[in-house]
Amino acid sequence: MKDWRKTLREYFWLTMATLLMVVGIYFFKFPNHFSTGGVSGLAVILGHYFPQVTPGSFVMVINVLLLILGFIVFGRDFGGRTAYVSLLMSGATWLLERIIPMSAPMTALADPAAAQPFVELIFAVSLPALGSAILFNLEASSGGTDIVAMVLRKYTSLDIGKALLCSDLIITLMAFVAFGPATGLFSILGLVIKSLMVDMVLENINTHKYFHIITTKPKEIEEYITQKLRRGATELHGEGVYTHEDRTVVMTVMTRREAVLLRRHVRNVDPKAFVLIMNTGEIVGKGFRGVS
Repeated sequence: MKDWRKTLREYFWLTMATLLMVVGIYFFKFPNHFSTGGVSGLAVILGHYFPQVTPGSFVMVINVLLLILGFIVFGRDFGGRTAYVSLLMSGATWLLERIIPMSAPMTALADPAAAQPFVELIFAVSLPALGSAILFNLEASSGGTDIVAMVLRKYTSLDIGKALLCSDLIITLMAFVAFGPATGLFSILGLVIKSLMVDMVLENINTHKYFHIITTKPKEIEEYITQKLRRGATELHGEGVYTHEDRTVVMTVMTRREAVLLRRHVRNVDPKAFVLIMNTGEIVGKGFRGVS
């Protein structure tokens, strides 16, 4: 039952992250012809040269072809979550094109003279970046050019980061040719913002609080950590340099919410405790991220 609930929670967040990406891409990226790389960026450019085919249809066709490539190259090792996200993204985009057709950018629907391309660029980049960060945090991806990068890593010495950067940069530069300097420059700016935002959001999601608690009342603190917060801790024994009195050092890691509770409890139990609280971005172990 516990594994079933965990899987259901993961797929809930996979779905939410994918829908965030779809909203940013369909409502803000496609109408403005922003091309910041990936399958959606390529679909924007192909839609310009083949107007009889919608960008959403291009997204679906390209994603399906790349998924087939992924299964051929990687077999059963190919991620089921990536396949789920890729198909959901393609299907949702295709469906939106038929339910809510966009004839112009969002800010220009009422008055073309009131168009705000920079504001739309922020939404076109931030929503997919947030979705991508959530997917990466769940060790999944939206497929697309990620699959190409995975294939390149398998058969060449090129790593995924460089392969993705090259493919995204090439697709972004193509926007210059297809839509002119203004859209091209917006697309390059969007690519830079996207890269920075994904890193920033990932770092924020994974930030935990690392505690060093030097105290003379370790029992009360450790009981609160293990019984109330359901976390583990490590106890070290030390000695004060000036007083040469015995001290106990309790080491533990908490989420931000738990950190507030623990800090308050330590203050109440031992006002003289010396507490060091540090941010840490990557925790590997039981209760956090798996070792493998």
